[in-house]
Amino acid sequence: MRRVISVMLENEAGALSRVAGLFSARGYNIEGLSVAPTDEEDVSRMTIVTWGDDQIIEQIIKQLRKLIEVIRVTDLTEGAHIEREMVLLKVQAESGEQRAEVKRIADIYRSRIIDVTDTSYTLEVTGDGQKVQSLLELFDASQVVEVVRTGSTAIGRGSRGM
Repeated sequence: MRRVISVMLENEAGALSRVAGLFSARGYNIEGLSVAPTDEEDVSRMTIVTWGDDQIIEQIIKQLRKLIEVIRVTDLTEGAHIEREMVLLKVQAESGEQRAEVKRIADIYRSRIIDVTDTSYTLEVTGDGQKVQSLLELFDASQVVEVVRTGSTAIGRGSRGM
């Protein structure tokens, strides 16, 4: 089962490495990882997307809580939450017809065209993983020049914070 785990941890050198090491030492895969400082400069928030049954996820959470730098761990998939991912997508668009089609797709997906050349467009797409994936599938592989994905970031719904 796909799980989204949010971790608040001290913003210090080596903290990210210790979290990643915990996963690799036990043979668990990190499908997505997003980390950045919070409104408190000495605290970072990490969003980890991984796969596992309830027993594996429980073990991961227990091990994360044992790390000295970790302040709080929450499995966001246990409740209502919002996930977003950002993608930068560079596509070839040489003919007038191709350029018009890329613009149409950008409008439909509420993405932004952030760079234009004579032969390409670069789109910025933000949304949940399904939206991002469906947009990527609209383009022929030969038309896609480059794809850069951030991985998911997530927050719980409602007024309560982590």
